[in-house]
Amino acid sequence: MPVNVAIAGASGYAGGELLRLLLDHPEVKVGALTAHSNAGESVASQHPHLAAHPALAGRTFSATSAAELAGHDVVLLALPHGASGALAAELEGLGETPLVLDCAADHRLADAAAWREYYGSEHAGTWTYGLPELIIGNEPDSAVTRQRERLTSAQRIAVPGCNVTAVTLGMQPGVAAGLVDPTDLVAVLAVGYSGAGKAAKTHLLASEAAGSANPYAVGGSHRHIPEIVQNLTSCRPSRRGPQIRLSFTPVLVPMSRGILATTTAPLAVGVSPVSVRAAWEAYYADEPFVHLLPEGSWPTSGATTGANTALVQVAVDAKAGRVITICAIDNLVKGTAGGAVQSMNLALGLPETLGLPTTAVAP
Repeated sequence: MPVNVAIAGASGYAGGELLRLLLDHPEVKVGALTAHSNAGESVASQHPHLAAHPALAGRTFSATSAAELAGHDVVLLALPHGASGALAAELEGLGETPLVLDCAADHRLADAAAWREYYGSEHAGTWTYGLPELIIGNEPDSAVTRQRERLTSAQRIAVPGCNVTAVTLGMQPGVAAGLVDPTDLVAVLAVGYSGAGKAAKTHLLASEAAGSANPYAVGGSHRHIPEIVQNLTSCRPSRRGPQIRLSFTPVLVPMSRGILATTTAPLAVGVSPVSVRAAWEAYYADEPFVHLLPEGSWPTSGATTGANTALVQVAVDAKAGRVITICAIDNLVKGTAGGAVQSMNLALGLPETLGLPTTAVAP
């Protein structure tokens, strides 16, 4: 029997990308597609690129409610931050126990105080974190373990932020291996405009964005900072050592999708530069979606468009004494919808790679 999957917030960019992936997933039947302001409209009106798929013929968005989402095996929440927690609680109040994956931030953080500081509301609780490649066990003389082991038994999953995925996958081998000083991490990201959502805002208009690069959430105010720190703390041996400190600056650039994250950190005292690449090779040797590029080849965001891949490179700036990592992802695929499907597969006992594209589109 196919897995019956509902998408709440299906009219937005993340919801549309979830729908695109699930339409070609061999084990999924697409169920309810809900929306807020677009309720009653045809699916094709919001996602014309999907209109030719026979499964969407005559489909319209229904209003988002727990009753509409009830009765499904899986519920994917592609809602604004702050809305997921209440809807998930309503589902539980109906006695519903589907697998629920939240693509918003409501359940990502373990620290309620950090949530209140960065989001300004009460914390909805912490769910199993949905980044399978995250290093969580890294003790001396023990095998390295990953977050995917926890996902295989999860019923509530918090999908990571897109910027978080790019920075974490770029730098975590260096932190896990003790090759960098984690008190001086600097990340600068080029981010496509779909990462800002679909709402009509002046600074997102084409006349404002075309030909212009626009920094935002500068000076330590971006909401993804505590999530990145949480991830990189989790991969340190015994979680010991100095507190991780991160300077994080995202920049909107005139492309519709994609992230190119450049993260640097000082080379740790006594570490030889020649040992750095070997660590990245070791940590990502068996990962199906994270690809360390050959030396001298650099990631580009366009090389991940439409694919659930992360392209990574690492180098040492010997004169500056810093390790440089660059990670490229499609913010709507590996950064959101693809990451959600990857975690869904693990939780359902399906092959992790099922239904997820690894070939990008170009130009």
